[in-house]
Amino acid sequence: MNRIFVVLLLVGISGCAGMLPSFWDDNQSRVIIDVRQTVRHINCVEPHLPQVQKIQHQLEWFQLYSESKGYLQKDVLLLIKPMQDTVADFVTRSGGTQGSKAYCETKKQLLDTQSRMAAQAVLARF
Repeated sequence: MNRIFVVLLLVGISGCAGMLPSFWDDNQSRVIIDVRQTVRHINCVEPHLPQVQKIQHQLEWFQLYSESKGYLQKDVLLLIKPMQDTVADFVTRSGGTQGSKAYCETKKQLLDTQSRMAAQAVLARF
């Protein structure tokens, strides 16, 4: 009877593992703040492409690192998805020609909001 209880408990716990949030991670915390800082320092007068590619690479590192950690990192991957989409649009628009200053400032403001929200969530984990 005890064995059955233990087996059922283990199955129940492992079934719930996918719903558990990820836990504090120094590397993720550092990189999400790096993203915020890079966004803050976007200069809309300078060429946009190299600046947004840097953010794109930081987010890619964050994604690859989180995926490598395993299935308990799905929550943080969902946090950075909106930023990845915004940056992808920004890169596409900046790829051939320099976008307008107004476009850059709008994207910068959006990325600032998105990165702040993601950083708050990443840093609030226990």
